[in-house]
Amino acid sequence: MGTDAGRLVLGLDPGLAITGYGVIATPNGAPELVEAGVLRMRKDRPLGERLKELYEGLQDIFSSLAVTDVAIEQLYSHYERPRTAILMGHARGVLCLGAANAGLPVHSYASTMVKKMLTGNGRAPKAQMQHAIQLQLSLAQPPDPPDVADALAIALCHFYSTKPLQQILKPSRKNP
Repeated sequence: MGTDAGRLVLGLDPGLAITGYGVIATPNGAPELVEAGVLRMRKDRPLGERLKELYEGLQDIFSSLAVTDVAIEQLYSHYERPRTAILMGHARGVLCLGAANAGLPVHSYASTMVKKMLTGNGRAPKAQMQHAIQLQLSLAQPPDPPDVADALAIALCHFYSTKPLQQILKPSRKNP
Protein backbone atom coordinates (compact mmCIF):
# COMPACT_ATOMS: atom_id res chain seq x y z
CA MET A 1 0.00 0.00 0.00
CA GLY A 2 2.87 2.41 0.61
CA THR A 3 2.88 5.63 2.57
CA ASP A 4 0.09 8.14 2.22
CA ALA A 5 2.44 10.64 0.56
CA GLY A 6 3.14 8.25 -2.32
CA ARG A 7 -0.31 6.74 -2.74
CA LEU A 8 -2.27 7.03 -5.97
CA VAL A 9 -5.62 5.29 -5.64
CA LEU A 10 -7.45 4.31 -8.83
CA GLY A 11 -11.18 3.82 -8.41
CA LEU A 12 -13.06 1.93 -11.12
CA ASP A 13 -16.76 1.74 -11.92
CA PRO A 14 -16.91 -1.15 -14.41
CA GLY A 15 -19.05 -1.15 -17.52
CA LEU A 16 -18.96 -2.54 -21.05
CA ALA A 17 -19.94 0.70 -22.77
CA ILE A 18 -18.54 3.18 -20.24
CA THR A 19 -16.15 2.49 -17.38
CA GLY A 20 -15.62 5.39 -15.02
CA TYR A 21 -12.22 5.92 -13.46
CA GLY A 22 -10.87 8.32 -10.90
CA VAL A 23 -7.41 8.72 -9.43
CA ILE A 24 -6.79 10.44 -6.12
CA ALA A 25 -3.54 11.27 -4.36
CA THR A 26 -2.99 11.88 -0.68
CA PRO A 27 0.10 14.10 -0.50
CA ASN A 28 -0.84 15.82 2.76
CA GLY A 29 -3.03 13.11 4.22
CA ALA A 30 -6.14 14.54 2.54
CA PRO A 31 -7.44 13.20 -0.79
CA GLU A 32 -6.89 15.29 -3.93
CA LEU A 33 -8.09 14.69 -7.47
CA VAL A 34 -5.34 13.71 -9.90
CA GLU A 35 -7.32 12.59 -12.93
CA ALA A 36 -10.77 11.28 -13.74
CA GLY A 37 -12.69 10.30 -16.82
CA VAL A 38 -14.30 7.46 -18.68
CA LEU A 39 -13.10 4.64 -20.86
CA ARG A 40 -15.56 4.24 -23.74
CA MET A 41 -15.96 1.02 -25.64
CA ARG A 42 -17.67 0.89 -29.01
CA LYS A 43 -21.12 -0.66 -28.60
CA ASP A 44 -21.11 -1.96 -32.17
CA ARG A 45 -18.12 -4.22 -31.48
CA PRO A 46 -18.29 -7.86 -30.40
CA LEU A 47 -17.84 -8.55 -26.68
CA GLY A 48 -14.24 -9.75 -27.04
CA GLU A 49 -13.16 -6.59 -28.84
CA ARG A 50 -14.88 -4.36 -26.29
CA LEU A 51 -13.09 -6.17 -23.47
CA LYS A 52 -9.80 -5.69 -25.32
CA GLU A 53 -10.52 -1.94 -25.65
CA LEU A 54 -11.26 -1.81 -21.91
CA TYR A 55 -8.00 -3.61 -21.08
CA GLU A 56 -5.99 -1.29 -23.33
CA GLY A 57 -7.63 1.80 -21.79
CA LEU A 58 -6.69 0.56 -18.32
CA GLN A 59 -3.12 -0.05 -19.47
CA ASP A 60 -2.97 3.55 -20.73
CA ILE A 61 -3.89 4.76 -17.23
CA PHE A 62 -1.22 2.54 -15.67
CA SER A 63 1.42 3.75 -18.15
CA SER A 64 0.72 7.43 -17.46
CA LEU A 65 0.20 7.31 -13.67
CA ALA A 66 2.08 5.46 -10.94
CA VAL A 67 -1.03 3.89 -9.41
CA THR A 68 -0.39 2.12 -6.09
CA ASP A 69 -3.89 0.92 -5.17
CA VAL A 70 -6.88 -0.21 -7.24
CA ALA A 71 -10.41 -0.13 -5.84
CA ILE A 72 -13.40 -1.47 -7.73
CA GLU A 73 -17.09 -1.86 -7.13
CA GLN A 74 -18.20 -5.35 -6.11
CA LEU A 75 -20.42 -7.18 -8.52
CA TYR A 76 -24.08 -7.30 -7.61
CA SER A 77 -27.12 -8.54 -9.45
CA HIS A 78 -30.79 -7.87 -9.59
CA TYR A 79 -33.08 -10.85 -9.99
CA GLU A 80 -34.86 -9.01 -12.78
CA ARG A 81 -31.65 -8.52 -14.81
CA PRO A 82 -29.19 -11.40 -14.25
CA ARG A 83 -27.75 -10.94 -17.78
CA THR A 84 -26.55 -7.44 -16.83
CA ALA A 85 -24.63 -8.84 -13.86
CA ILE A 86 -23.03 -11.49 -16.04
CA LEU A 87 -21.94 -8.90 -18.63
CA MET A 88 -20.60 -6.58 -15.90
CA GLY A 89 -18.67 -9.56 -14.56
CA HIS A 90 -16.76 -9.68 -17.85
CA ALA A 91 -15.76 -6.01 -17.54
CA ARG A 92 -14.87 -6.37 -13.86
CA GLY A 93 -12.78 -9.49 -14.63
CA VAL A 94 -10.78 -7.65 -17.27
CA LEU A 95 -10.12 -4.77 -14.87
CA CYS A 96 -9.01 -7.16 -12.13
CA LEU A 97 -6.76 -9.00 -14.58
CA GLY A 98 -5.24 -5.72 -15.79
CA ALA A 99 -4.47 -4.66 -12.22
CA ALA A 100 -2.99 -8.07 -11.40
CA ASN A 101 -0.81 -7.94 -14.53
CA ALA A 102 0.44 -4.54 -13.34
CA GLY A 103 1.31 -6.07 -9.96
CA LEU A 104 -1.39 -4.11 -8.14
CA PRO A 105 -3.74 -5.47 -5.51
CA VAL A 106 -7.47 -5.06 -6.14
CA HIS A 107 -9.79 -4.01 -3.31
CA SER A 108 -13.54 -4.52 -3.74
CA TYR A 109 -16.29 -2.49 -2.11
CA ALA A 110 -20.06 -2.92 -2.15
CA SER A 111 -21.87 0.08 -3.60
CA THR A 112 -24.00 0.37 -0.45
CA MET A 113 -20.84 0.55 1.68
CA VAL A 114 -19.35 3.25 -0.55
CA LYS A 115 -22.54 5.32 -0.40
CA LYS A 116 -22.89 4.91 3.37
CA MET A 117 -19.26 5.86 3.99
CA LEU A 118 -19.46 9.04 1.92
CA THR A 119 -23.01 10.21 2.60
CA GLY A 120 -24.24 8.27 5.62
CA ASN A 121 -26.94 6.73 3.40
CA GLY A 122 -26.32 3.32 1.81
CA ARG A 123 -29.03 4.04 -0.76
CA ALA A 124 -27.97 7.58 -1.67
CA PRO A 125 -29.11 8.71 -5.13
CA LYS A 126 -26.56 9.60 -7.82
CA ALA A 127 -27.01 13.37 -7.35
CA GLN A 128 -26.25 13.08 -3.63
CA MET A 129 -23.14 11.02 -4.39
CA GLN A 130 -21.95 13.54 -6.97
CA HIS A 131 -22.39 16.35 -4.43
CA ALA A 132 -20.52 14.37 -1.75
CA ILE A 133 -17.59 13.82 -4.12
CA GLN A 134 -17.60 17.51 -5.03
CA LEU A 135 -17.32 18.43 -1.35
CA GLN A 136 -14.74 15.75 -0.46
CA LEU A 137 -12.41 16.77 -3.28
CA SER A 138 -13.17 20.53 -3.23
CA LEU A 139 -14.30 20.54 -6.85
CA ALA A 140 -15.91 23.55 -8.52
CA GLN A 141 -18.79 21.37 -9.72
CA PRO A 142 -20.01 17.80 -9.27
CA PRO A 143 -18.18 15.19 -11.36
CA ASP A 144 -20.07 14.19 -14.48
CA PRO A 145 -21.01 11.71 -15.87
CA PRO A 146 -22.13 9.72 -12.81
CA ASP A 147 -19.69 6.91 -13.76
CA VAL A 148 -16.84 9.28 -12.88
CA ALA A 149 -18.44 10.19 -9.55
CA ASP A 150 -18.92 6.50 -8.76
CA ALA A 151 -15.27 5.73 -9.55
CA LEU A 152 -14.06 8.62 -7.39
CA ALA A 153 -16.39 7.47 -4.60
CA ILE A 154 -14.84 4.00 -4.73
CA ALA A 155 -11.34 5.49 -4.60
CA LEU A 156 -12.31 7.65 -1.61
CA CYS A 157 -13.90 4.67 0.13
CA HIS A 158 -10.65 2.75 -0.24
CA PHE A 159 -8.64 5.70 1.03
CA TYR A 160 -10.84 6.14 4.10
CA SER A 161 -11.13 2.43 4.86
CA THR A 162 -7.35 1.89 4.82
CA LYS A 163 -6.41 5.02 6.75
CA PRO A 164 -6.10 4.56 10.52
CA LEU A 165 -9.13 6.03 12.28
CA GLN A 166 -7.07 8.38 14.43
CA GLN A 167 -5.71 10.00 11.26
CA ILE A 168 -9.20 10.56 9.86
CA LEU A 169 -10.76 11.99 12.99
CA LYS A 170 -9.33 15.20 14.34
CA PRO A 171 -9.66 15.59 18.12
CA SER A 172 -11.96 18.46 19.06
CA ARG A 173 -9.97 19.31 22.17
CA LYS A 174 -6.81 18.23 23.91
CA ASN A 175 -7.02 15.55 26.54
CA PRO A 176 -5.90 16.66 30.02
